[in-house]
Amino acid sequence: MLLTHLSLTNFRNFARLDVDVPGGQVLLVGGNAQGKTSLLEAIYFLATFTSFHATNDRQLVNFLVGNDSLAVARIVADFQHAPSSTSREISSGPHRLEVRLIQENGPLNGAPRLRKEILLDGVKRRLGETYGAFNAVLFLPHMLRVVDGSPEERRRYLNLVMGQVLPNFAAVLNEYARAVTQRNALLKQINERGGDEDQLAYWDEQVASFGAQIIHARIRTVQELERQAARVHRELTRGQEVLRFSYQPAYDPLPNPPMQYALPIDAPLDRSGIGREKIQQGFMECLERLRMQEIARGVTTIGPHRDELRFLSNGIDIGTYGSRGQGRTAVLALKLAEVDWIEEKAGQWPVLLLDEVLAELDPIRREDLLARLQETEQSLLTTTDLDLFSPDFIAGAKTWRIQGGRVLI
Repeated sequence: MLLTHLSLTNFRNFARLDVDVPGGQVLLVGGNAQGKTSLLEAIYFLATFTSFHATNDRQLVNFLVGNDSLAVARIVADFQHAPSSTSREISSGPHRLEVRLIQENGPLNGAPRLRKEILLDGVKRRLGETYGAFNAVLFLPHMLRVVDGSPEERRRYLNLVMGQVLPNFAAVLNEYARAVTQRNALLKQINERGGDEDQLAYWDEQVASFGAQIIHARIRTVQELERQAARVHRELTRGQEVLRFSYQPAYDPLPNPPMQYALPIDAPLDRSGIGREKIQQGFMECLERLRMQEIARGVTTIGPHRDELRFLSNGIDIGTYGSRGQGRTAVLALKLAEVDWIEEKAGQWPVLLLDEVLAELDPIRREDLLARLQETEQSLLTTTDLDLFSPDFIAGAKTWRIQGGRVLI
């Protein structure tokens, strides 16, 4: 996949931008708060339809028009799908994807509300229909939280990656979330007011059905990403460290042997041979066993919404015991593995977006990373300091100056 043209209107600090995007490596150079990261954010929004910075989409509308009774932020991208693409959404060849964020005052109290419109090749589409049309992989310095942050950060990461490639995964996530919300409301109602516990049977079935699909997909995705990331990580560390992922589903379809205690030593577990039907059946039985406990708590205590993923280097949990450099290297390996995984699944290379990627890396790891980046089909990298890049890399890249929400080519 190649992004060939990008147009922004009232997005973040870009009042207006129209620029052709070359293939290969593009260096976005400029001081802080000039719009470098916002440019990456706009491109990544086309792949996930969500922001990695903003708490809500209204924050993406340029502040100069944000107080108007009607304000529209637009992202328009022309891109080329590879002939070998296996995308479920669109054919190979040129396409245009447009996202409109329309903010207008409400009819009652005048409070602003925002709606999102998505057009693919000029035709309005639903959100779920456009996932996978455009693929991108993003690295940000604060994505270290994927390693050392909360479990929610890691679940969100997996969901964003898988939603780009796996058919209907985003829709299944939404249905699962809705089922858990309804089940929690019923659990709380039975706890507070009493009622027939058998009413939970329908929502148990819904939670188990959608939950099993998520667990099954996560098992395979984590295993495939781990294989790719371990190889990249081995190269970045010159063979001195071995990276491994530990997926810990809240409902674990692997049976625990009787009379065994959990130990703090994490051993690799292979769940890949467990079918979705078996996961669903076991999940249902687990929900039934926990029914009285969950009524007392008023919440669903097991399921993909409580899954965990840990990253280990040479058997040590990086999130708990690793250095910042180890965490950064692990995230870089994960992101480069994501590129390979998407290409493997979708049949085309995603656009790679890297924000201040060389900061805090030692010279050897910088050299190794830059060598890998020169092999990518298209990557955009931000920096405040060109001296971090080798002369050979700079010579082979296109350099853009970003200043005050403008691109100077």
